[in-house]
Amino acid sequence: MKYLKSKVFKLIIFIVGPILVFLALTAPQEYEVIPDPISFNADQLDMKQRPFIVDKKEYPFRSNWYERDGVSMHYIDEGEGIPVVLCHGNPEWSFIYRNLIKELSGEARLIAYDLPGCGFSELPDTWNYTPAEYSEWIASLIFDHLKLDKFIMVVQDWGGPTGLNVAVNYPDHVIGLVISNTWAWKIESGAVKYFSYAMRTPIVNRINVNRNIFATTLMRGELNKKASKNKNITDAYKYQFPTIESRKGTSEFPKNITRAGEFLSELEQGLLTLYNKDVEFIFGTKDWTVGTQDIINRWQSHFPNANTTILPESSHFTQEDSPESYYKALRNLLSSIK
Repeated sequence: MKYLKSKVFKLIIFIVGPILVFLALTAPQEYEVIPDPISFNADQLDMKQRPFIVDKKEYPFRSNWYERDGVSMHYIDEGEGIPVVLCHGNPEWSFIYRNLIKELSGEARLIAYDLPGCGFSELPDTWNYTPAEYSEWIASLIFDHLKLDKFIMVVQDWGGPTGLNVAVNYPDHVIGLVISNTWAWKIESGAVKYFSYAMRTPIVNRINVNRNIFATTLMRGELNKKASKNKNITDAYKYQFPTIESRKGTSEFPKNITRAGEFLSELEQGLLTLYNKDVEFIFGTKDWTVGTQDIINRWQSHFPNANTTILPESSHFTQEDSPESYYKALRNLLSSIK
């Protein structure tokens, strides 16, 4: 066994190592993006442009903008009825919830934002890329701008820690949760821990920002075959990060899996405030990071009465792989509320 481990280690050092160095030293890839020349806003008097063009058949929604401290946060607000706040992660934006919005906007009010620096949203000049900062923007959109009273929250990936932080601080406003492939506690073991440590190394960080790895190679690798071959879909994720500077957040998110331990520990303690809420779980178990059985078990320990949907053929981006699971989960919650 020791001999085998030694061979594996040497393989990593002498084969994978030089490949990483080569990728880190290759010229950065940046893209020229064209702002959408057609204003496509809910307020037709608002001439604000989207920073890049997205296929309007895939994403047919009109844009809304929340101006805060001179920074524009973009969001979609479709339908009427009980508000459903859709919380995305990395390297995602509101685009990942497009199928849910198309399907359910006749049954509820679907609100999908773009976190600062993602999708069509701007990034503040002073920004530390912490989950607390992102969470503060979500709370401000929900309460200061939209002035929502009661709402359902849907979370996945970093939408979990950032969105649920709002939920645990305002539990009386939350009437239900859909939770998919995410976590809400300090990561102390497992593959995701070492993935975070790898992203914290200068060489892997440089490869990501130089080549936009998160929004291209990694994203395509985790999408289902149909989506990964659809250029309108892959471009929507790719072109939100056209420059090296714009990609910084895609590296900071995974670094914070292990750096934001105090924030995550406090969040887990706060989950108790949501114990009596109706919860629907959706887990894509091909996800080797936060779709594993130990992650599922931990979630179920916090919400033992939740309905659980297991998707053995789905990976990390369950919104892309199985939007039907979200339709069912949200309809379950909506029906229980009515």
